[in-house]
Amino acid sequence: MTTIPRGVAPSILSADFARLGEQVDLVLDAGARTIHFDVMDGHFVPPITVGPEVAKAIAPRIHAAGAILDVHLMVERPERHVDAFAEAGADRILVQVESTPNVHYAIRQIRDHGRSPGVVINPGTPVDAVAELVDVVDVVLCMTVNPGWGGQPFLESSIAKLGRLKALVGDRAEIEVDGGVDAGTAGPCAEAGATIFVAGSAIFHADDPVAAFHQISTAAGYG
Repeated sequence: MTTIPRGVAPSILSADFARLGEQVDLVLDAGARTIHFDVMDGHFVPPITVGPEVAKAIAPRIHAAGAILDVHLMVERPERHVDAFAEAGADRILVQVESTPNVHYAIRQIRDHGRSPGVVINPGTPVDAVAELVDVVDVVLCMTVNPGWGGQPFLESSIAKLGRLKALVGDRAEIEVDGGVDAGTAGPCAEAGATIFVAGSAIFHADDPVAAFHQISTAAGYG
């Protein structure tokens, strides 16, 4: 498994896009070593967000800080988009197991670009869906809200699911958690086995985003 940063990964889905570069720099200066980048196509999930040109614009400042760009493809047939995001500067590319019948092909695409692959499961998808994938990815991301919008409340049933996922994955891959992560939920997620914590609204909508980043990091055990 590729060595990858653990800890809190601020999600730019909740950032102020009029000040995107400034807000990315803010959390990088606070110590973030992963920036999470949600791509939505209006089909797999209802909203439409950003594409490879935005990733290309922010990737250099992320890399200059020694951090990685974590791209989550919430799109139908993600294998159609892997090349563009790899070329745009993504370091890790995550694909939803529900979004394509060709998950192994997408993972191989990502590896062929020299990038780190990961897979994602939605709240209604059982952990067994990744049983045949764990040995070929670096990260398994467990959604703890239904995907599509930031600011949703954390699904409490996710803690038990994370425990089942950890039992399945063991030390073969990192476990990433995304959805409703804040200073109150990061600790239980960490105890259940998560090592990467995507937080958007809890950071960028806070009065003091830097303080919020540090509070969540401390709660997750990476303060």
